Amino acid sequence: MLDAFLPDKRRVVSYTLSQLTLLVAALISWSLLDNAAVVVMHGTFVSDPMAALLKTSIFLITFGAFMYSRSYLVARDIFKGEYYVLGLFAVLGMQVLVSAHSLLTIYLGLELLSLSLYALVAFNRDSADASEAAMKYFVLGALASGMLLYGISMLYGATGSLDIGEVSAVLAEPGERSIILVFALCFIVVGLAFKFGAVPFHMWVPDVYHGAPTPVTLFIGSAPKIAAFAMAMRLLEETLGGLMVDWQQMLTFLAVLSMAVGNVIAIAQTNIKRMLAYSTISHVGFLILGLLAGTAEGYSAAMFYAITYALMAIGGFGMIILLSRAGFEADRLDDFKGLNDRSPWFAFMMLILMFSMAGVPPTVGFYAKLAVLQAVIHVDMVWLALVAVFFSIIGAFYYLRVIKLMYFDASETQEPLVVSTDMQIAVSLNGLAVLALGLFPGGLLAVCAAVLA
Repeated sequence: MLDAFLPDKRRVVSYTLSQLTLLVAALISWSLLDNAAVVVMHGTFVSDPMAALLKTSIFLITFGAFMYSRSYLVARDIFKGEYYVLGLFAVLGMQVLVSAHSLLTIYLGLELLSLSLYALVAFNRDSADASEAAMKYFVLGALASGMLLYGISMLYGATGSLDIGEVSAVLAEPGERSIILVFALCFIVVGLAFKFGAVPFHMWVPDVYHGAPTPVTLFIGSAPKIAAFAMAMRLLEETLGGLMVDWQQMLTFLAVLSMAVGNVIAIAQTNIKRMLAYSTISHVGFLILGLLAGTAEGYSAAMFYAITYALMAIGGFGMIILLSRAGFEADRLDDFKGLNDRSPWFAFMMLILMFSMAGVPPTVGFYAKLAVLQAVIHVDMVWLALVAVFFSIIGAFYYLRVIKLMYFDASETQEPLVVSTDMQIAVSLNGLAVLALGLFPGGLLAVCAAVLA
């Protein structure tokens, strides 16, 4: 509302208020971490430790995403309050999704998040690529939401309730499993897989990541993944726990395909945004490994993976923003050539981020993958862990290629690297946080385990 009355040169007020809102909300959510679970609003909304941790993570990741976006938007004369309003509405959708205690609330949170993201992708109306990406995202997203809603309606028909606790109680009763429940599960898993961007429901990810403005890509590739994890927990673990054997098989199929397709196709990319898109698909495969383990260890490992991957993702896309300027998007791999000669510090930050995504110690990405693999091994699925390690080794190639370009190739430009103060702070803190969490992963791992206990 305030933004409508502000001149263009005062748009920073909207930005500042958005950032303050996120920080205050993060502090409030963190203060609720030790509280017992409370179900309110006639059983549709739950406040529990898991929701508190995930909400805090979403607020902080979004704070970082907004911080990265400012210089990009200012340079292209699209620094408008609409971006931050849509971002905050997306955050609201994520909060509803994280605390949902009803199948209907899950759908409402998902739609609020999705509609905000569709608009954000098309935010730069002068870009034909952004408009095309938004249209693809909208059509495929509507299809996936429809499948999820159809699955929820079938589940309601079979159980007579939309409350997560009541549906879970019905499914836990001994008796013959009805065919309608299996169909409901299939539709729900398809809806989940699309929101995650898991293969074979990944077709929107490369196009949206490539076509959307880089700050929007940064946002889509980070915080919503935490919300998608929360949705998976609410639907699979809390609601459909009685059908675990069935959805474990489905998730195994999705995980293997995602790791294979994501890592192999990423090698062939010359555009770093598309490379990171396929990288995201492969990371989703790893995250799903934790879920399909079906144990407390697996769920906490998957949560740890979701949070740390969001941190790595904003750093990776943030580096693209750092190198870009008006008329130059810096989205080709060759644009990173000779970065060490232009700025050794930022090259080092990118090295940390790439090592972390590849799973190289002592970065946090190594411990995230290790935690997931341990959870899978402990449920006697050693073959799946071996498959994951194999594709992780393949995936290391395209991350190391970026490092090779930065340190061993000559730069295509001799222009000095001009970086705003807030970008310097954001990238530095982001890279150092990834390294610090890798050196001391125990704290966050313990918190993830505690909130699920």
